Amino acid sequence: MSRRQGEMIREVQPAAPEPPLPTSQSVGLGVLLALVGGALDAFTFVGHGGVFANAQTGNIVLLGIAVARGQWAQALRHLPAILAFVLGVVVAETLKRPRVAAVVRWPARAALALEIVVLAAVGLMPVGTPDLVVTVVIAFVASVQVSTFRKLVDTAYNTTMTTGNLRTAIQSACTAVVDRDREAARRARQLAAVITAFLAGAFGGGLLTATGGVLGLWAVVGLLMLGLALFVYDERVAVRSSAHAGGSPHGNR
Repeated sequence: MSRRQGEMIREVQPAAPEPPLPTSQSVGLGVLLALVGGALDAFTFVGHGGVFANAQTGNIVLLGIAVARGQWAQALRHLPAILAFVLGVVVAETLKRPRVAAVVRWPARAALALEIVVLAAVGLMPVGTPDLVVTVVIAFVASVQVSTFRKLVDTAYNTTMTTGNLRTAIQSACTAVVDRDREAARRARQLAAVITAFLAGAFGGGLLTATGGVLGLWAVVGLLMLGLALFVYDERVAVRSSAHAGGSPHGNR
């Protein structure tokens, strides 16, 4: 066979299909987790002392102000949530370590399962549990989530706060309009969906917490269970597609 014939054969051969996007980076899961993020912040703000447990910027600022004023007891009040957030990051990163991942197999699913278990435990706490306990546990859960799920398709994003998402969405939209960049337009649409979901989660979580108390938290548990179900669904779709194509399925982590 001549070199030219070989090149012609390669040209007519169809390109190998790209592997499916991992569920942990999918828009569907990103929207679900943004709903969770908004609902958790609404739950702690409406039902537990008017605080936001998802992000620690406020706690660190208030800690610094209290120390500057010599209000040591006030300063100590902000430490537990910060330390819980740090612990959540450590746990999420540990789940990704090769030795741990070999045992856990699916670190992203394990993180969701951990969130479900911890939040269910909070939901079962007796009425009158100190707000500090609840907000510290929520801070831990939010930290696990934000440290585990950090990529939306091909873009860095955040599921427990929305400032960075809003900035990136506007930047992408500007690039799409000025440069007629289709990829930038796609990123803007995807981030807009996440931002809208965060707002919807805050609305729904706030309404449920105001009218049903802990019901707002159980709604979050339900959303996280839907997230786990999405992994299973995507995996079955991948297996069926692989069987039809005669290849091996790619696991959804």
